[in-house]
Amino acid sequence: MNIFQTNQKILMALDNLIQVVAKLRSPQGGCPWDLEQTQTSLIPYIIEEAYEVVDAIESGNQEAIADELGDLLLQVVLQAQVAQDNGDFNLQQVAENITQKLIRRHPHVFGDVEISNSEQVHHNWEKIKEQENPSTPLLSQKLSKYHRSLPPLMASEKISKKAAKAGFEWENVEGVWEKFEEELGEFKEALDSQNLVHAQEELGDLLFTVVNLARWYKLDVSMALRGTNQRFIQRLQLMENYAEKPLSTYSIEELETLWQKAKKQLNG
Repeated sequence: MNIFQTNQKILMALDNLIQVVAKLRSPQGGCPWDLEQTQTSLIPYIIEEAYEVVDAIESGNQEAIADELGDLLLQVVLQAQVAQDNGDFNLQQVAENITQKLIRRHPHVFGDVEISNSEQVHHNWEKIKEQENPSTPLLSQKLSKYHRSLPPLMASEKISKKAAKAGFEWENVEGVWEKFEEELGEFKEALDSQNLVHAQEELGDLLFTVVNLARWYKLDVSMALRGTNQRFIQRLQLMENYAEKPLSTYSIEELETLWQKAKKQLNG
């Protein structure tokens, strides 16, 4: 099968999906649930499906990845259908907008700009973004967007990077470590004072400093935490396999023994 035939099959499959979604949203014989949905009501599903795609990718299960990408694609098509029903925009505009943006932001592919590495690609991308929005908002407005639209940990990573780029940066990593020690001490003091509101604020400051440390060492905080969560669950599963009774009935010393046994097995 040549590229043309493959593309034709892809377009037919996409068209079938668009027609199915349109039918689900049709006032004549459509689905009551789909008809009730708004752009806002669908937000949780977009977030959920995006995370499930990530989980499938990390599993390496190609069949699961394809399935989860389909669920995420459905959310894109459904959002566009809701907007079309409201007379705002449609899927054609969505596709055309992103196509034009990709061409515009890749002049080294679709134009005569020459680059030699991915760092230059990123630099050009940011420069073109600024040109697209000549009335650049204040830094605080940019950072507020991340705060509103991203999960807290991802928002902190973005905010940290953008603030550093604007000059809010330590001279060296030793300064970040000093800040970490300072925030850790303030968190402990807040806990000792039993002021939970203040303790929560200090915990946030401590976590934000950890994000900055990760940035200095070029580590991905979100991926690091996902990895820890996964390892914890894997070890817990092994503990449950070893256990001859519910884990809740074991002493803390016995649980520690099972934990170390599971950890040793996973580490090979």
